[in-house]
Amino acid sequence: MTEITEGSKAPAFDMATADGGRVSLDGLKGRTVVLYFYPKADTPGCTTEGQDFSALIADFETAGATVIGVSRDPVKKLDRFKAKYDLKIILASDESEHVTQAFGVWVQKKLYGREYMGIERATFLIDGGGVVRRVWRKVSVKGHAAEVLATVQSL
Repeated sequence: MTEITEGSKAPAFDMATADGGRVSLDGLKGRTVVLYFYPKADTPGCTTEGQDFSALIADFETAGATVIGVSRDPVKKLDRFKAKYDLKIILASDESEHVTQAFGVWVQKKLYGREYMGIERATFLIDGGGVVRRVWRKVSVKGHAAEVLATVQSL
């Protein structure tokens, strides 16, 4: 697994999405992509993050950016999550773990002394040419969507 850093080429991806669609890096050529990884749909931090990005979606679209939230949840769970909170972003399912592995966010975590594998909350800003322009790791949800938007607008 190679570390994805600013200036490196983003790994290609193609995932099923809530609402029965698909999303791929190739299909978004020429657009700025905000690819954010979150541990699990319908949990407190992940819900807040989805709501924060959704609240700013018009501004992201005006800036030419597509926002995609990625978890390992199955599409059916993403459909329910999206509907329950009226999320306006693309929710993609990486059940196979290929994308989380490629971006290096499938990591060992600790909770109450127990170690387990899970998704590190991280965001990657990818330009229209498929180059990673900014990486946020170990994201703290509060204010994150606004910070990402400000970065997108400054490109």
